[in-house]
Amino acid sequence: MLQSLKIQNYALIDEIRIGFYPGFLTITGETGAGKSILIGALSLILGNRADTSVLKDETRKCVVEATFYITNPRIKAIFDKHDLDYDEETIIRREISSKGKSRAFVNDTPVNIKMLKELGDQLVDIHSQHQNLILKDNVFQLDVVDSYARNGEMLNDYYSKYREYKNIQKQYRELKEKSEQASADYDYYRFQFDQLEKTGLREGEQEELENELETLNHSEEIKYNLSNASYLLNNEESSVISQVREAGDNLRKIVDYYSKVKEISGRMESIYIELQDLSNEIEMLNENVEHDPDRVEYIRQRLDDIYSLEHKHRVSTEKELIDIKEDLGKKLEEIDNYDFHLEELEKQLESKRKELSAAAKQLSESRKKNIPAIEEKITSMLKELGIPNASFKIQRTDLAEFNEYGLDHVKFLFSANKNVELEDIAKVASGGELSRLMLSLKSTIAETKALPTIIFDEIDSGTSGDIADKMGTIMKEMSGNMQILNITHLPQIASKGDYHYMVYKYDDNESTHTYIKQLQGDERIKEIAKMLSGEELTDTALQNAREFLGKS
Repeated sequence: MLQSLKIQNYALIDEIRIGFYPGFLTITGETGAGKSILIGALSLILGNRADTSVLKDETRKCVVEATFYITNPRIKAIFDKHDLDYDEETIIRREISSKGKSRAFVNDTPVNIKMLKELGDQLVDIHSQHQNLILKDNVFQLDVVDSYARNGEMLNDYYSKYREYKNIQKQYRELKEKSEQASADYDYYRFQFDQLEKTGLREGEQEELENELETLNHSEEIKYNLSNASYLLNNEESSVISQVREAGDNLRKIVDYYSKVKEISGRMESIYIELQDLSNEIEMLNENVEHDPDRVEYIRQRLDDIYSLEHKHRVSTEKELIDIKEDLGKKLEEIDNYDFHLEELEKQLESKRKELSAAAKQLSESRKKNIPAIEEKITSMLKELGIPNASFKIQRTDLAEFNEYGLDHVKFLFSANKNVELEDIAKVASGGELSRLMLSLKSTIAETKALPTIIFDEIDSGTSGDIADKMGTIMKEMSGNMQILNITHLPQIASKGDYHYMVYKYDDNESTHTYIKQLQGDERIKEIAKMLSGEELTDTALQNAREFLGKS
């Protein structure tokens, strides 16, 4: 329920603060006084977009703040969902800066506009004349049926299954596309893989072959230098080894009586042993080095194959080629498995479709069951509201495929005259008929919708007299279950309010200002009288106003 509203620097409003109460509240005022400005300001709280055009003074920010009394568990769940502090008295504030920047707060916690709209949709339903257009929307029409039938839980269950079904359907479609594309690429991948597989690459091979080829290409030079080194170390005439051995023998002869050469003698022995090892290794290397033209040709061909593949795949090492081969192998394996995965998804789709079909059927049965009662109730109310020959029907047809609401398509059909065929409401209902039809629908689903507040903005436009009185009675009855605010220009309706507010303008030397106040006692009598007779208050008008208020 809306408890209070504070508006600063919005349109014609400098600042107003007004409190509201449970029940039926009526708001009146002269045309152009600014009644709809209140709706515009409240719409900001509910998540509508805004810009600097709403600022009365472009040097100051606009602030709209509303206090709501909230006890509905469904609304509390929105607080839990967005991790917001919940309070039965919740304050929602919207600020528009002079530069057009918008900020929103719920209990002083910053929130985005999307969240604000989600919360606002559960707090207030604003019905203005242009909203009659949604009557022609098939989604709204289906929502009317579901609200009356109390299909909320069934809809949630169906929608959950629908999302699962669509998710698997999307996976199947994407995998199918991949499979078709992959099948077109399969031969190409297989050729690339087989070529790399046939080459039999191993990591490090390229460097080994390059080094071996370098050795073979210089084999004669290598062999010559190895032979010469071996000769110098170990030739029969004057080898380095024989001279080191002889020097060592000389040192050993004196070590017993000249201890200072003991360490040198040991080092000389080590050098001798090391030179012997070096000579042996050089000799072995020399024996292993041979000029082998066949081996050279093989290595060159092997390296040419590797270089060619590296160039083709735009890489520089055989390790990268091996990685490419493994990746191609995985792709081929994945393609080979596509059929299996598609078959599995097809089974899941069929299973989910059966579940979805059962849920949709349950929804359809509930809708079929409740449609006659809705038709009867709406037709009866339309007759009470001055359309004596009204006929209202809900046409339900089956859809070819599931959508997020089930397998049902509904269309509201209407006729205001005898022996006139029912047609789509969008084609035949006048503005006044749409207003009365909308009020009938709102009244029918108000309790099941469980909205705390409904605001009617001149829904009575185009009516008067007894019809207006009946519309007021319907709204008064609705207020037994929720707070109803009605902006009206009709005294029959204004007099039925539990509380009466008046919007008025005041002009000073600089600009026009809009204000609102709650009327009490004689103020209310005078306002009703003005609505009956104009600015000149006659005794008859005052008496009629008292009678209107007395009846209400």
